[in-house]
Amino acid sequence: MATVRMTPLEATNYIWFAWLISWFAAAIWSDRTVRRPSLWNQSAYRLTTLCGSLLLFGVFGIRRYDIRFWRLDGAPGWLFVATAAGGVLFMWWARLHLGRLWSGSVTRKADHHIIDTGPYAFVRHPIYTGLLCALAATVCVRATVESLAGVTILEAGIYIKARTEETFLRDQLGAEAYDAYARRVPMLLPFRR
Repeated sequence: MATVRMTPLEATNYIWFAWLISWFAAAIWSDRTVRRPSLWNQSAYRLTTLCGSLLLFGVFGIRRYDIRFWRLDGAPGWLFVATAAGGVLFMWWARLHLGRLWSGSVTRKADHHIIDTGPYAFVRHPIYTGLLCALAATVCVRATVESLAGVTILEAGIYIKARTEETFLRDQLGAEAYDAYARRVPMLLPFRR
């Protein structure tokens, strides 16, 4: 009887598929949106993250740029799989801690307030931090020009979204309160000022 072994590349694909399905299924737990920035203000991060995602996962299928730099099928590959899974778990911790205030886009929910406990005591955007960690690990496993370009574009989109969110929340929740939080807690990288 032949044994079928999963590769780190396949494992990262399963992690992202499970995250995608569970993440969007959990959107029903979100509170009612009270306010959101204009669609125009959100278009930059939406387009950037869409294009980056498509490139990262090879959806465009540009074979000329889909040649792998290296193969990580042994222990190093599984270490990156564990790192990707850790990033996804960190995202889920942040999302569960945020509770009904979570939204897939930049919004203000009913009874919105600054959360500064749990993962939000380490970074202001822990979901993005976990996402960046999981993306970095994934690109190390995929190791193609296309995936490297995709993760670079995705990182830019995440940064744009974080900045858009900060500007919006500063306006909606009060500049004084949000700025005090921003002085205490770094944006994306823990322990970095």
